[in-house]
Amino acid sequence: MDGKTSPAVYAEDEGHSEEAAGKGARRARVSGIDRALQVIDHLYETGSPAGVYAIAKAVKAPLSTVYVIVDDLVEKNMLTRQADGSIWLGARLYHYGLAYARSLDFMSIATHEMHDLCRQAGETVQVCGRDGDYMLVLAMADGPSHFQVASRVGTRVPLNWTASGRLLVGHLPEEERIELFKRCARSSPTGRAEIDPSTLSEAAAKAFEARLSIQAGESDYAVACIASPICDRDGHCVATISIVLPEQKAFSDENHYTAHVRNSAERIEKLMGWRNR
Repeated sequence: MDGKTSPAVYAEDEGHSEEAAGKGARRARVSGIDRALQVIDHLYETGSPAGVYAIAKAVKAPLSTVYVIVDDLVEKNMLTRQADGSIWLGARLYHYGLAYARSLDFMSIATHEMHDLCRQAGETVQVCGRDGDYMLVLAMADGPSHFQVASRVGTRVPLNWTASGRLLVGHLPEEERIELFKRCARSSPTGRAEIDPSTLSEAAAKAFEARLSIQAGESDYAVACIASPICDRDGHCVATISIVLPEQKAFSDENHYTAHVRNSAERIEKLMGWRNR
């Protein structure tokens, strides 16, 4: 945000006295940044364009304030206005994301390994991380087949739906895992995802210990996922690498895929200096 507009047009406490002008300006500037982030976060979390009225209602901000913020962000390419007037994330955010990704050694190493695994396995490969109560797809390499995977980069799904989701919390203490699944476990579109917190906690711990998690048909019909954890030097699962493939193929040559995905996770850990053996 540039200083021409932010302090004045985003202010929501104009009733302050002249005496408090300095402090008020500071509060207004911070409030403007917070409001802009609320708008961007809402669009990111919902994953689809929205009208200004719907955004204002969701972030509990005055409609007039959100209109001004949205116009300012659209002008700066942080947001974009669709043909129907709805608002979506803009190209400038994408470029920021690319720059951030380039700065991360982990993502560079993981992405390189992801493409290698895609070539070896001949299937779609994903690198996933945790975003609160959700699994987040961080990177993806499409396999050579015409098999379509619904979860693209940026997709967030409940932790209990996926093989990766369980691995990402498998290192946590049992009580913490159970409390987490009590809060976030949800029924999946196929109705096959486990939702019992104790069962999920036990499955997560076993999968993490085995360095392997397999799920089939829990989040998408006829889709399977074979994942292995990527652990830091403290033994915490910071991400996963997984092969996503048709359910029938996953079990026709399971050992072939499990060996590949485990080896890939271990290579990433070694290159990051997190694994010495």
